[in-house]
Amino acid sequence: MATSKLQALWNPPAGPKTIHFWAPTFKWGISIANIADFAKPPEKLSYPQQIAVTCTGVIWSRYSTVITPKNWNLFSVNVAMAATGIYQLSRKIQHDYFSEEEAAVAKE
Repeated sequence: MATSKLQALWNPPAGPKTIHFWAPTFKWGISIANIADFAKPPEKLSYPQQIAVTCTGVIWSRYSTVITPKNWNLFSVNVAMAATGIYQLSRKIQHDYFSEEEAAVAKE
């Protein structure tokens, strides 16, 4: 019984014996790096990088649900990428466009 459950985990179409498992697993490094950048000052963030992370996350999340076999590891990592990219973009936009207005109001 336990052997068949372990074999079911080891042998799925997108399981650990395939690239369909390992590529998204290593892609988690990008999301983890983006989470580590939450502590970085917003002025040091890059628009092109965060737009790329967000767009990649959104596009590949959709793709991972329409391919066969469905790759839930790929889906989850790309949802995380999109979420962290959106958060970083919001921090950058808030810093670049809204903090200047607040500083101008404070000077008056």
